[in-house]
Amino acid sequence: MNQPIRRLALTVLTAFAVLVGTVSYLQVIAGPRYRDDPRNARVAAGISGRERGGIITSDGVVVARSTADPDDPLVFLREYPEAELYAHVVGYSTLLFGSAGMEDAASGPLSSDRDATISGILTAIGGGDLRAHGIRLTIDDRLQRAAFSALGDQTGAVVVLDTATGAVLAMVSTPSFDPNTLLGAAAGPAGDALTDDARQPLLNRAINEVYAPGSTFKVVTAAAALETGIAGAATQFPDVQELPLPGSTATIRNFDGGPCANGDTVTLLEAFVRSCNTIFGLIGMDLGSEPFVARAEAFGVNETIGLELEVTVSRFPPFGDDLPVAAQSAIGQRDLRVTPLQMAMVAATVANDGEVMQPYLVAEEFDADAEVVKSTEPTIWRRAVSPATAGVLTAMMEEVVTRGTGTRAAVPGVRIAGKTGTAETDTGPPDAWFIGFGPIEPGEGESTIAIAVLVESGGEVGESATGGTVAAPIAQEVFAAWLGLPTE
Repeated sequence: MNQPIRRLALTVLTAFAVLVGTVSYLQVIAGPRYRDDPRNARVAAGISGRERGGIITSDGVVVARSTADPDDPLVFLREYPEAELYAHVVGYSTLLFGSAGMEDAASGPLSSDRDATISGILTAIGGGDLRAHGIRLTIDDRLQRAAFSALGDQTGAVVVLDTATGAVLAMVSTPSFDPNTLLGAAAGPAGDALTDDARQPLLNRAINEVYAPGSTFKVVTAAAALETGIAGAATQFPDVQELPLPGSTATIRNFDGGPCANGDTVTLLEAFVRSCNTIFGLIGMDLGSEPFVARAEAFGVNETIGLELEVTVSRFPPFGDDLPVAAQSAIGQRDLRVTPLQMAMVAATVANDGEVMQPYLVAEEFDADAEVVKSTEPTIWRRAVSPATAGVLTAMMEEVVTRGTGTRAAVPGVRIAGKTGTAETDTGPPDAWFIGFGPIEPGEGESTIAIAVLVESGGEVGESATGGTVAAPIAQEVFAAWLGLPTE
């Protein structure tokens, strides 16, 4: 073969290789993206022509449904009757912005097979029901409304759990948004406005944002001290006015700048009730990295929480021999970051005799005839502390509410346990926290709930915010709603 023919053959082969590579890329790599692009007319027809199942709360409130378009019975319109109240839990299913929340997580059962897809055809051949299924959430509408109302215009989150099962009874994040605005002709501008909003209304702060937990983490610190034998509730500590941090000029001081009690000695119980930073900083240094981090991990920190929705991992990095980090972590600061869900699980674990329940949002899946086809069984995830330790923590947390920093969470005639937190931030006023559970001893027909309340930047109070003044009253409203009692 002479030189010109070889060059021509090489050129043809190169061109053929480029053609094969391009076609392969379009089919294998880029194909799914083009197929699923909302601008694809086939996608639009598939979404609008496919009926989706309903989503209801545990007490039967409809939070998502599909209705036939009165102008075209072959087209279905998605509706969110409760708008902002359930936006972050339910999410949305849209042509322009895709899907989020439970609309995305439960997309399979919620979608009808009444189309020309292979799965739909095979289902029909097999005599299966092509109609969409619905889901019943674990959310209790009373608690959801109470939490949403109590947060008001403040930025933050509330999570409520059934302590015995792990069922999520309320999940609120504020500010919220109306998912109905993402469905109509003005969806584009509405979506852009939500994305550009500095307050991040699309962010589910309950599970997708992490914060320094402040003094609410003293529950975990105390648990580590009790489990390792470093201290008991009656153990005496020197009541110093400030705690020097080894190897630095920094110190840890209490909220008011003075000693925890009388300036002589103070028990672990009293330090917990008064939320004394100096004592817990000392305990953190006594614990050290390995046992301290391991106890936090027993509660679920540094682990993936298997909720139906994706949850950001709470983190507590090992700190080796760095004693200042140990002390600051023991009071819920430094590199420690948690979600409100994680802290609700800490409270629920104490109430549940030390067992961590797997949280879940879907109670049941039902077919188009309202027959239950699948239900969720409560699952024990792990054990965080012994029942004895959980009992001591419960007694300590109850005193926080009866005579300590958490009195504003108290409900008359009901035994409530809790812990407040005021977490310093790098950007402004402190974040206000409360975690707790109640009733401690439920009566017949009652059950115990655990709660975590987080208000960013002190909410309406701002610089003078504390967990006791800002977050605890929100918890009180939720506890009262659960028990059907008025608040003071």
